[in-house]
Amino acid sequence: MVLKRPAKRIVALYGSFNEILCAMNLGDRLVARTAADHYPASIVKLPSIGTHMRPNPELIVALKPDLILQMAGRPQAAAALEPLRKRGIPCAMFKVSSFEDLFSVIARIGSLTGEPGRADSLVDSMKEKLDRAAKMRSATATRPTVFFEVRYPNLLAAGKGSIVSDIIDRSGGRNCVDGSKKIVRMGEEELFRLNPDCYVYQTGRMNPSPVTPADRPHFMKLRAVAGNRVLQVDESMFSRPGPRNADAVEILAEFLFKGKEK
Repeated sequence: MVLKRPAKRIVALYGSFNEILCAMNLGDRLVARTAADHYPASIVKLPSIGTHMRPNPELIVALKPDLILQMAGRPQAAAALEPLRKRGIPCAMFKVSSFEDLFSVIARIGSLTGEPGRADSLVDSMKEKLDRAAKMRSATATRPTVFFEVRYPNLLAAGKGSIVSDIIDRSGGRNCVDGSKKIVRMGEEELFRLNPDCYVYQTGRMNPSPVTPADRPHFMKLRAVAGNRVLQVDESMFSRPGPRNADAVEILAEFLFKGKEK
């Protein structure tokens, strides 16, 4: 997509873009938010225009945006853009499953807003954090296996197709779930077979009030739980693509290698 002029009135239908724009000091170009988005705090005052999958076209049109940003995923995400495209509003949809994808999206947003320098600065700052995380382990350190819980009960895990898997990889761990999808349905029997070195579970919209793994029936059979190698993390930092994913890598790397030989 090429705009006639840099976007000045932007509606993000997914929270990642709010974070990216605010991290680029372009939060003043956001004119709305979805009902689920409350971060960064500066966007809370913006009018709500529905949800990620079901935005209200009339409310959006009334705000006179010159760019809509959407995250690819389920078919409903693309369908949500059709009424807006029919009204002539430029729409851009992105898919992110790795840091390289994320860096590309940030660069593209820099182009769409006429601020490539700010985009470059943001990417550089994220790469600095990734470099710091890489130094937390020695070159010969064993890569511990990591299981990332997306939801419990009815257990869901982060698969290889998620940004979470790249966070694990860049932190020095190894995602023990082989599924290529973003999210993999997981039976407890398979979890026990995998028997990861470390167990990470998120809290947030997908996993609002998980029971601590040590308090779950049978979970003490897991190497990670028995050895107290369990980490609770913020869903929006780990599972939602955005600038804070670099912080997530630092957090996980410290957990995996703190106190170990560097």
